[in-house]
Amino acid sequence: MPDLNLWNFAVRCYAQPGVESACLELQSQGADVCVLLCAAWLEARGVACNEERLHALQDVAAPWQRDVVEPLRALRQAWRPLAQRDEALRELRETLKTMELQAERHLLARLQATSDDWALSCEPNTWLNALAPSNHCCADLESLRSAAYRIQRELDDF
Repeated sequence: MPDLNLWNFAVRCYAQPGVESACLELQSQGADVCVLLCAAWLEARGVACNEERLHALQDVAAPWQRDVVEPLRALRQAWRPLAQRDEALRELRETLKTMELQAERHLLARLQATSDDWALSCEPNTWLNALAPSNHCCADLESLRSAAYRIQRELDDF
């Protein structure tokens, strides 16, 4: 069965209808989108979820998000209004956007390395439910889940 690495899965999943807006809404509620994309990837592939593994993902992601991704994102967002009037700042903001994406790619690689040897299971829907930022985001989680399973079915049919 063909398989996508986490980065390629995340890019493909994020491009699915409704997933970008769902991820941004989940992020606004405090979720780590990279961890959620990893969770969707693990869930769709049938990897068993447990507390130890949840903590392992969060332990890898939290410092990288806090120290690398979030400062880049905050600066990029802070520059948005000024960049609309200043070409040089607009170019610098695009550079920050690229750096933020590269930082997320490195985080996804770290999350994949952490989970590479985890066993499969038949427990459905546990990863995303366990990492949901609130009970009010069911539709957003379902958008992400549906996209992940659709991608996995396509790979299985390949």
